[in-house]
Amino acid sequence: MAKSFGSQETTRRTLHYYWLVTRRHLGLYIAMLLSTVGYIALLSYGNPYVMSLIVDRISAGPVAADQVFAVFGPYIAALLAINVCGQASSKLQDYTLWKLEIAVSYDLATMCFDALSNQSMSFHSNRFGGTLVSQTTKFMAAYNQLIEGINFPFIPVLVSVASIIILLTPRVPLYVVILLVLLVVYASVSYFMYRRILNLNEQAAGAQNQLSGELADSVANILAVKTYGREDYERSLFDDYNREVVARDSKRMMASLARGIITAVIAVVIMSVVTVFIAGGNAWFGITPGTLVMMFTYTYSVTNQFNFINNGLQRLNRAFGDASGMTVVLDEPRLVADVPDAFELKVREGAIDFEGIGFHYTDGDAETCVFDGFDLHIPAGQRVGLVGMSGAGKTTLTKLLLRLSDIQEGRILVDGQDISQCAQQSLRRQIAYVPQESILFHRTIAENIAYGRPDATIDEIREAARLANALEFIEKLPQGFDTITGERGVKLSGGQRQRVVIARALLADCPILVLDEATSALDSESERLVQEALRRLMAGRTSIVVAHRLSTVASLDRIVVLSDGRVVEDGPHSQLIEQGGEYAMLWSRQTGAFLE
Repeated sequence: MAKSFGSQETTRRTLHYYWLVTRRHLGLYIAMLLSTVGYIALLSYGNPYVMSLIVDRISAGPVAADQVFAVFGPYIAALLAINVCGQASSKLQDYTLWKLEIAVSYDLATMCFDALSNQSMSFHSNRFGGTLVSQTTKFMAAYNQLIEGINFPFIPVLVSVASIIILLTPRVPLYVVILLVLLVVYASVSYFMYRRILNLNEQAAGAQNQLSGELADSVANILAVKTYGREDYERSLFDDYNREVVARDSKRMMASLARGIITAVIAVVIMSVVTVFIAGGNAWFGITPGTLVMMFTYTYSVTNQFNFINNGLQRLNRAFGDASGMTVVLDEPRLVADVPDAFELKVREGAIDFEGIGFHYTDGDAETCVFDGFDLHIPAGQRVGLVGMSGAGKTTLTKLLLRLSDIQEGRILVDGQDISQCAQQSLRRQIAYVPQESILFHRTIAENIAYGRPDATIDEIREAARLANALEFIEKLPQGFDTITGERGVKLSGGQRQRVVIARALLADCPILVLDEATSALDSESERLVQEALRRLMAGRTSIVVAHRLSTVASLDRIVVLSDGRVVEDGPHSQLIEQGGEYAMLWSRQTGAFLE
């Protein structure tokens, strides 16, 4: 279950993850900040300062035509140097910002992919795939919003305030004090309202993620939607989520507009003050014309910069709101994690032992016990069928062997090695898994077959396809092994997909094989072809076959009957039939069953 965060904690954790990737490119980040400081200080404040010196010199008295360059030459040279350096700083800022965003986007994408791919199946079972994709995309985009928000409104504001203090305090200290007080009020109001709006942004982002999840769910199940004529119902569900997005965005908009109006009033007050000082500054305080020009230019510039703070805070609000969903995911503990210094599993024979297994799963606050003190020994090379009523624990047992979930008690051993102490990837590379629903990537048939052995040659791929009874239909396709299978393999029939998956398992050549309802959804002809392929696949391997169709397991070396997480019968088919127990009852109910 995801951790619950308040807005401040979520923001802090988001900044933590962003800093982890930013510090890998610290040189770029520092160069970006320094170049921003350089071009703002030089172009926005260096130019007006030199112009104020020129104005004061002109006010001091006329300059002869032949003395213009002699008198004003240093000022002209200073302006030229300031603009050259300022423009160079501006272009350096563009480069470093762009380069930083490209580099960090790569790191963030990798971080999110690793977090999602290494999470347990329980984690993924409780979430929409579309929502996770949406959260990943927003998390990456939010970094760019954040870094640009810091770089454009906030760094220029700091530079502006510092420049005003340094350049105007020696000339008009009273004015600087009054201006700083007004700017502090402005910044305080903006920050207070920013805190208010932050929570509204998280709510808006959450509504967007739910909308994305609903859309992904409907599209993924479009066949069911159409065949049951439920387009209107799905549209109604989508409309509910869509209206929630509108409502959340509207609340965020109104709060942002209110903040903008209040800060605009403060900006008007600031400009009124500078107008009074400029109008009476010379008469009251003897302020020179050049200094008056500086006062107006600097105040107008800093007020504009503070106006941009509103936009900057709005962007930060949106960025933290968009990033919050993935931040929670990244903080989610891994239910199945490798121990420190996990060893690489080596399987020489393939013996499997379940010793005193205790396992329960939770759904919300409800806890369901599946195994309590479960024991089972499978010798190396033995072909074992797992049968029983739905909910008996058959598929759960295979998932525990693959460490898609972790047991709470006991041990699972492969060749005497505790799988909880080995690296998960090394374990799964020793087990070929063929599920009921054949899962294919939106790639070529050749890539799908070679997924477990990407270095396989085309001849090896072809041979695996032949052994899986898949070569004939593949060669009839226009592009053959280069045929794109479509998302989840939708361009192939169920039997064809299953044979491609079996070819994948054959090519992987793992010492242990797990078949989970591998023929339950097939027609008779497809089942015959698949079962022929499965017989070849099981040869010489420790095999665990989960099946409701008992014809799939009748010819195996041994059949284990499970009920309520316990072994109630154990033996070959003929022996279990003679015993007249639960297996015999199940067998008699399946009309048309046959012994291979």
